[in-house]
Amino acid sequence: MLPKLAHDRGVRSNQLAQPRKGERHIRRVKTAIWVYIILLIFEGALRKWVAPSLSTPLLVVRDPVAAYMIFEAFRLRILPASPIFFGSILLAVIAIPTAVFFGHGNPYLALYGARPFLLHLPAMFVMALVLSRTDLIKIGKFLLFVSLGMTVLITLQFYSPQSAFINRSVGGAEGGGFSGAMGYLRPPGTFSFTSGTGQFYSLLAPFVLYFWLNPSGVNTLLRLAATLALLLALPISISRGLVFQVTLTLAFAGLAAMAKPKLLIRAIAAALVLVLAVGALSSFDFFQTAIQVFLSRFNTATQSEGGMEGVLIDRYFGGLFHAFSNVDSFTLWGMGIGLGTNVGAFLTTGQAQFLVAENEWQRLIGEMGVILGIFAIAMRLAVTISATWKSINRLLRNDTLPWLLLSVALTTFPQGNWAQPTSLGFSIFGMALLLSSLRKARPQSSINDLCKKF
Repeated sequence: MLPKLAHDRGVRSNQLAQPRKGERHIRRVKTAIWVYIILLIFEGALRKWVAPSLSTPLLVVRDPVAAYMIFEAFRLRILPASPIFFGSILLAVIAIPTAVFFGHGNPYLALYGARPFLLHLPAMFVMALVLSRTDLIKIGKFLLFVSLGMTVLITLQFYSPQSAFINRSVGGAEGGGFSGAMGYLRPPGTFSFTSGTGQFYSLLAPFVLYFWLNPSGVNTLLRLAATLALLLALPISISRGLVFQVTLTLAFAGLAAMAKPKLLIRAIAAALVLVLAVGALSSFDFFQTAIQVFLSRFNTATQSEGGMEGVLIDRYFGGLFHAFSNVDSFTLWGMGIGLGTNVGAFLTTGQAQFLVAENEWQRLIGEMGVILGIFAIAMRLAVTISATWKSINRLLRNDTLPWLLLSVALTTFPQGNWAQPTSLGFSIFGMALLLSSLRKARPQSSINDLCKKF
């Protein structure tokens, strides 16, 4: 693999004598990716239950893993000649000194705030390069297995008091749940905050549906169990955002099925299974209670924020316009990268609050200023637009995996909250899976194939 990949970067045929060494390095990067995945899912468990005293340093536990991926990519000489890859690093290099000299003045906070662009976004391209379609299927199966235990955990958290051990919050304190309804709180699962639960199941949904449309890839019993886990998680999570996301993924799956009669038959069969599964779950009191709690939360939120259209318009499209609603307050260099994060708030005020903006695009412009902030937004949009176009083309060629992964990437990557480590991780990892699924099957295909039009 290495010689062909390296050949894309200009390495000559006389360097083909060490393919095994190159393969070892590729395997190391893949191992690092698995470490990244495991830490993404279980980082909160470490911060709550295993090592609560190390809660603060564990915020950046995935940063060294991302840095290692980039380092190995340098060694393998497979870095993309993409303006997105290098532009992200350049943005971080510029944003750090401008934050120190023109913004908040804290170099450590500037380094923390620059992590998404200095480490995670570049690592995303490395992940997309080295992961094969076989690796994606393995990751999908892994998520299906994890969902079984995760659903049991959030169900126990849902029905347990906030004083219970499983409802510990970050640092080991009581009360890990968040605002819900009828006396029940949103369960955080293994994550440090309840939003992680919704992001996990949002990424799970495309793989569950993909394995229904392509049943040869996974055991039938596992597919059924994961489907039940996903259905149960919808009301247990008390998350309108998760319901909206899964509904969107179902719509994408429906469009994919209509493009091919064979898939349509499988989709109808899957729909029947879903109906039967919901009927079976409805016979249990704990599921009925969860449904009542979710409907209560939904009705309350509808009165104050609007229904599902509120989720779509206010949270998604609203962010596109709110970012530029206060043009008069924009400055050239901003208040300093990192100030809009929870770490920035604690360092400056001693408590968690939105010092810059709650909306992601507003935060980027407020932190980095007009030029760098808009450049950061443009990079994320460029990746999203390119991936969308390529996913449509792959769907027309009867490849449904990129299309289904796109349903999640569209809502998490352009406006995902990169100030929060878990949201950053799912945003980056979800797009990495999508970009990897778009790679050509030939071994010599490189990351340049993904980025040459950016």
